Amino acid sequence: MASPLDHLRGMVICLPWLIWIFISDILLSALLPFFQLAPDTCYRLASSLAWSGWSWIQVIFTTFNGAVITVSGDILPHGESAIVVANHVSWCDFYMIQALALPAGMLGRCRYFAKTQLKWVPFLGWGLWAMGMPLVTRRWDRDQKELDRVFAGIVERRWPTWLVSFSEATRYTPAKYKDSIAWCAEHDKPQPLHLLYPRTKGFVTTVQHLRKAPHVKAVYDLAIAYQKGPEFRSTPSMWETLSAPHLSDPKSKGGEGYRFHVHVRRFPLIELPTTDDELVKWLEARWVEKGLWLEQKRLEWAKESSQIE
Repeated sequence: MASPLDHLRGMVICLPWLIWIFISDILLSALLPFFQLAPDTCYRLASSLAWSGWSWIQVIFTTFNGAVITVSGDILPHGESAIVVANHVSWCDFYMIQALALPAGMLGRCRYFAKTQLKWVPFLGWGLWAMGMPLVTRRWDRDQKELDRVFAGIVERRWPTWLVSFSEATRYTPAKYKDSIAWCAEHDKPQPLHLLYPRTKGFVTTVQHLRKAPHVKAVYDLAIAYQKGPEFRSTPSMWETLSAPHLSDPKSKGGEGYRFHVHVRRFPLIELPTTDDELVKWLEARWVEKGLWLEQKRLEWAKESSQIE
């Protein structure tokens, strides 16, 4: 349990960042009237503001609060635009993606698929829209206009971007996993270990549109894993990531530190299949492989925990 001192510490650490986020949202909102006149300049300014806020929160997580993020897999080219797909466990997933984006020089260029309801949140929603975030309902037939807006900047204006999607469209829970198993059995689909079956329409739409952008070179497939003590997929809460010290220290409160691991695979876009049906099968195969990797990581961490005991 967090102590009152931890909560106070978190408020002191986060207050300057929150003030800057508020100022950034105002500045991003102020860019909106100028997007039609100078879209490239506005995109660069929006990306710089995004970098400042996201790099700051990453410092809070790793430097101030001691989270150790392990990265494995392929080395990502610096400055490369890509489609990014990842499993979704918790708020911490953003830190894992940022741990890859920072050294790749693409942190400020990350654009996430977000819920359309956020557009009505003053300043925050306007800021997300100004940054070029796709604000969608997850009903791809209804989101065509919004997707056209986002894809136009990437395809026609060749904006450097990591377009990030949590393909499961929702966070993993045991109840949702049971629902996924039942759905896959009913529809004769492969059910990956430790994951929900991915929503394929968004992925197919994204790939087919961004093939037209010559600077978008690859799809990055991310497997994100967590553990605390013997509990696989155990993650700190959002507030804990901002306030609790020594997150990865095994001598921290509770006797076990958190493990944070992100594994990345890079697939050249030119090598992906060309038809919609084949792209669906391609994503399904990646999710099956991701599930096997997560199971291997679970067993590895379980063995290490038993040796410590």
